[in-house]
Amino acid sequence: MNRLNGKVAIVTGASAGIGRVTAKLFAAEGARVVVAARRQAELDSLVAEIRDAGGEAVAIAGDVRSEDYQQALVAAAVDTYGRLDVAFNNAGIIGEAGPSTGVSEAGFSETLAVNLTAAFLGAKHQIARMIENGGGSVIFTSTFIGYTVGFPGIAAYAASKAGVIGLTQALAAEFGPRNVRVNAVLPGAIDTDMYRSTNDTAEKQAFITGLHALKRVGSPDEIARSVLYFASDDSSFVTGTASLVDGGLSITRT
Repeated sequence: MNRLNGKVAIVTGASAGIGRVTAKLFAAEGARVVVAARRQAELDSLVAEIRDAGGEAVAIAGDVRSEDYQQALVAAAVDTYGRLDVAFNNAGIIGEAGPSTGVSEAGFSETLAVNLTAAFLGAKHQIARMIENGGGSVIFTSTFIGYTVGFPGIAAYAASKAGVIGLTQALAAEFGPRNVRVNAVLPGAIDTDMYRSTNDTAEKQAFITGLHALKRVGSPDEIARSVLYFASDDSSFVTGTASLVDGGLSITRT
C-alpha cells in the first residue's frame, strides 16, 4: 500500500473499465487523482467512490481529442494538487471495423484521433509539467493487436495502437534524460463493456477465451495492477517498454 503516496495522477478513459479501476487503485495507493472521460455523471460517481474510501479525486469531463482539454487536465492537477507525477493515457475506441476495403476515411481518421493523436496531445502537456517537477511516469494503453498478432477487420484500431507503441519508444528516448519514464501496457481480452459489445455472443466469447494460454479473459484490475507498477517507483529503471499483459494470447495465437 501507499506506493503512490504523495503523487498526483491523471487517468483518462476513467468512466468505466480499465480506467475506472485504475483510478480507484491509484487513489487507494495514496495518489491524488484527476479523472477524465466524456461522461460527467460517471466521473462524478467515481469521485464519490474514491472519496468514500478516503481518497482524493477531482473530475473533468471532455473530449481527449481536444488539446485545450488535455491542457485543462494538467492545469487541474497543478491548480488542485500542486504538481503532476503520473499520467495514464487510457482513453480509446475500437472504431469503425469490418473489411478494410469498406472502411471510410472519416472512420479511420477518428480512430487514430482518439487512440493515437489524443495520446500524443496528452503526453505533450503532461511531460512538460513533469519536467518542472523533476520527472514522472507516462503510461499508455496499447494492445497486442498490431504488435504480436494481426486480426482481420480492425485495421484502424491496429494501426492506431501500433502507433502508440512507436510513440512510447520515441518519447522514452527523448525524455529519459529529463527523468520522465514512458511505457505502454498491452492487454489481451479484458472483461469490459467494450469487450462485451464486440463479442456479444457465447460463441464469440468462447472463441476469444480459447485463444489465451490461460484459457480465460482478463479482468480490469489485473491490468490496473500492471499500470500501478509503471506508475510507482517499483519501475524506476524501466522505460520504453511495451508490456504484454495478455494472458498468453500472443504466444498461442497463430
